[in-house]
Amino acid sequence: MFDVIIIGGGAAGFYTAIHIAEAKPNLKIAILERGKDVLGKVKVSGGGRCNVTHAEFDPKELTKNYPRGEKELLGPFHTYCSGDTVGFFEERGITLKIEPDGRMFPESDSSQTIIDCFLEEANRLGIKILKHSAVSKIESIPLEDTETGWQITTIKHAYQCKKVVVATGSNPKIWKLLEKLGHSLVPAVPSLFTFNCKDERISGIPGVSTMAEVEVFENQIYQSKVTTKLKSNSSKSAVLTSDGPLLITHWGLSGPAILKLSAWGARLLSGMEYRFKIRVNWLPEYSFDGLFGLLMEIKDIEAKKTVLRTKAVEVPRRLWTNLVRASDISETDKWADVTKNQLEKLARQLTECQLKIDGKSTFKEEFVTAGGIDLKEVNFKTYESKKLPGMYFAGEIIDVDAITGGFNFQNAWTGGYIAAQAIAKSF
Repeated sequence: MFDVIIIGGGAAGFYTAIHIAEAKPNLKIAILERGKDVLGKVKVSGGGRCNVTHAEFDPKELTKNYPRGEKELLGPFHTYCSGDTVGFFEERGITLKIEPDGRMFPESDSSQTIIDCFLEEANRLGIKILKHSAVSKIESIPLEDTETGWQITTIKHAYQCKKVVVATGSNPKIWKLLEKLGHSLVPAVPSLFTFNCKDERISGIPGVSTMAEVEVFENQIYQSKVTTKLKSNSSKSAVLTSDGPLLITHWGLSGPAILKLSAWGARLLSGMEYRFKIRVNWLPEYSFDGLFGLLMEIKDIEAKKTVLRTKAVEVPRRLWTNLVRASDISETDKWADVTKNQLEKLARQLTECQLKIDGKSTFKEEFVTAGGIDLKEVNFKTYESKKLPGMYFAGEIIDVDAITGGFNFQNAWTGGYIAAQAIAKSF
């Protein structure tokens, strides 16, 4: 008989267990992990460096990074925020460093530092870790002192406990068990993914990265042929917009600008079956009119030089070359010789570049799904189920997800801490 069982040996599960054990050292606590290893997602996070959290210490600003859960997380972040996470690791001898983009990593640049910390703490606090323990049944049972408790059945054994924490992320088998117990689950869709795109303008230049603005449009808005009449259609408003670094890959487009779109538009893009049009401004500081005016000036100033070799604006050279060619300007055309129509096309390619997206590729290192326990069924002051007293949730099991940058882990740390405090107080 355990006092508390945590289902799921990931980040949220360990963080919850450690905080319960610290608050109530005499409790018998077990973590059930279905696989042969714990903390698998921690290991691969941030390319093996573990993006622990983000250097955003204002709760209201922090919530703006959560496409689902923004409103619900405001209170929890006032209770336990990024600074508290930094303090937790510092108390255990782990200093976190801040990258220029705000992401925070252990100074060691190794996720093993975080894994070792959790395993050492679990060992120190007497938390039992039971691997190869896939859960097949969760049921409410009466206990001797008339309270209700839980029986958790695994492939090996049936365990009983007074309180249970579900921290299994988007495990479909656990979702089905919770539905049987009466919970509503929002269907899962991928939340962080890259865009597949085959287009001559971005082919042959993988690795090119630049700041850009990206807009998503529904399929019917534009014809596939790029014309100078595009601007007359621009009143059709974008359904999603984003900006930031954009990375051209072998299969299409990635980088923070794309990953933000994939997170905020997770359900919308799923509904489009990942087939839609985007418009990219490779020069966010320019509009079409402003850039066209600049190109007309350059036509006079650089008259004797070829357009291809004279990179007139701050975009990567290989991208410039592709966009010049897409504007019907040849390698030998000089600025003096290009027509007004050709320069209009070039200005369009640079500020209103239309690309057709046909599918997605999962961003495996930061694999996140939108979906899970309906937010209305969770008490965010305690992370206890509103339907099943004595059951608590932590991490991605609830319908909360974030953009990439350490925010998903912060959700796990915050939920784990608050659930732990509520459980500790209940004993």
